[in-house]
Amino acid sequence: MSRHSVAREASHLQQRLESLNEARELAEGVLPDESLQEVLEILERASSRRSLSAGHTVVGFFGATGSGKSSLFNAVNGAEIATAAARRPTTSEPLASVWGVAGSEPLLDWLEVPARHHASPVNGFADEETGLILLDLPDFDSTRLANRQIVQRMVGMVDVLVWVLDPQKYADAAVHHDFLGPLSAHGAVTLVVLNQVDKLAPADVDPVLESLRSILAGEGLGKVRVLAASALTGAGVDSVRSAIRQVAIQRQAASQRMAADVSNAARSLSEASGTGKAAGVKGGTAARLSQELAVAANVPLVVDAVASSYRLEATRRTGWPVTRWLSRFRPDPLRRLNLRREAGTAEVHRTSLPHAGAPERARTDAAVRNFADAASAGAPGPWRSAIRGAAREGRDQLPDALDQAIAGTELKAGRTSWWWGLFNVIQWLALLTALGGLGWLGVLAVLGYLQMPVPEVPRVEGWPIPTLMIAGGALLGIVLALAGRVFASVAARARARAARRRLEAAVADVAERLVVEPVKVELTRFAAFAEALRKAS
Repeated sequence: MSRHSVAREASHLQQRLESLNEARELAEGVLPDESLQEVLEILERASSRRSLSAGHTVVGFFGATGSGKSSLFNAVNGAEIATAAARRPTTSEPLASVWGVAGSEPLLDWLEVPARHHASPVNGFADEETGLILLDLPDFDSTRLANRQIVQRMVGMVDVLVWVLDPQKYADAAVHHDFLGPLSAHGAVTLVVLNQVDKLAPADVDPVLESLRSILAGEGLGKVRVLAASALTGAGVDSVRSAIRQVAIQRQAASQRMAADVSNAARSLSEASGTGKAAGVKGGTAARLSQELAVAANVPLVVDAVASSYRLEATRRTGWPVTRWLSRFRPDPLRRLNLRREAGTAEVHRTSLPHAGAPERARTDAAVRNFADAASAGAPGPWRSAIRGAAREGRDQLPDALDQAIAGTELKAGRTSWWWGLFNVIQWLALLTALGGLGWLGVLAVLGYLQMPVPEVPRVEGWPIPTLMIAGGALLGIVLALAGRVFASVAARARARAARRRLEAAVADVAERLVVEPVKVELTRFAAFAEALRKAS
């Protein structure tokens, strides 16, 4: 493989590792901790392995008791290393044979392999530029827990896995279910050797190999290379050595191993997360949420109070002066709710609206729940729960926040209308006219009572002008009062509509801040997780 291809593969692997880590971080608090911990361990192993020698390929020999694993290891290494292996006091510790010693020490320290042997050249393992480390590992079915733990750890750390099976136990469930099956994504860095074929009749070798290949194919390892060998007779040992050397000289095993680990981790996260796509926040669902919250926050009550307050103030300003004083005894609905803010007065921070009771709280909870359900529809279970949880986080703050939003909304309660002044002036002119006529007649009556000359009263069409002044003034005042009621009713409805729009906008801002925005954050988080997982896969 060319250096350009190697660099491109390394860059691609780095991107996948970064995407996997991003997916892990985004899933914190949503997916189970054990799933995230497994991914973190893979990322840490990959980071450590990439910081160590890239010129060495680590090949681990795994096998069950009686499979001849150590014998095959010795055969692959050659006679001299076999002698060194025979002097080991125990098989419970890994043994490393190393070709290309330079740079191998930190890698072996990381692998925690203290027993190391500088191997001699043997049939292709003589090129010092090809760094190679073969590990003879304890039996994976050892009765000693420490041995099994070593095997479990090494399965996750070596670059190439050589599984040594024997004809009697090649279908053993332990090796297939506990090791080979979970590593189905690692086919590119896995070799399977059927050892001890000397114990089979020549005619039985191929059927046993086919049976083994069939079992492996069922576990997703159909493309794994399967070799037959006999450590005792040496048959097939050169093929095993050649296969290992071919992997080593490509110097891609470590990257392929890490890429397979990333694929496994991504699949694990995908299984823990589940698949699906959230419906997201739609305009209609957000609008329904705001509408329900507005009702629960007594916005209709405030709107009615705005209209009533305007009509009352209009009556006080434009009603018939003889009777308008009676309206002073009627309380202002907005002032009663502590919502009347005159020009220049301090801003209202709290209202006197009725506190949210059980029905209002139930309505608020239902509105938040329905919104979250609609936004999370289609998302997998854990993320659906996270989205719903985000919507519920601000639920307890809603009553107080809504009350403050209503208190802070400009209702224009102290703003006058242009026609009030006109009507008021005419009303007082009409009243003064009526009073003038009444005074005129009163003077005439006093003169007559005192037997003094009474001047002739001007007339219009036979009607005395003082009488016309009294009747006209009173009639005009009443007509203006009635007209003012009509004007006030129309204007009150317009002012109430404007107040409703401002109040609903204030409620929508609260809903956006406490419910919609947190849900959008979780939706964005889920989308980013899915994208990062896609890149990692």
